[in-house]
Amino acid sequence: MVRSKYWLTEHTADVGLVAYGGTLAQAFASAARGMFSIITDLRMVKDTVSRQVEVSAPDTEALLFEWLNSLLYFFDVEMLLFRRFDIEELNGNRLKATCWGEKYDSSRHRLKTGIKSATYHLLTVDREKNLVRVIFDV
Repeated sequence: MVRSKYWLTEHTADVGLVAYGGTLAQAFASAARGMFSIITDLRMVKDTVSRQVEVSAPDTEALLFEWLNSLLYFFDVEMLLFRRFDIEELNGNRLKATCWGEKYDSSRHRLKTGIKSATYHLLTVDREKNLVRVIFDV
């Protein structure tokens, strides 16, 4: 059982998320897991499919934005629900990870809330506390 390292926050019509970890890479992984927990019940998702994800951006905040939105792209295009995120590289402007999950199956997965995108509104990366904050447009 994976212990939750994120919590949801209220934000007008959108959904906010705060995630943390022992390292910044773990905080990014927790943010991704938290995002998919908004979309579906992750207890019903198996680790049967993996995808390599590589993103780059000019700074760490933009990297968090690109990371989460690239994962949403896999959901939108391939209907992949991810639940495990093995981040192999994370520096100030590059992230490389293997993401595990499975294709959406309407007989087993119930979609809860649709997420359009991560936003830059109130987006925060605290490198000292290994904590990130993001608002999702739903």
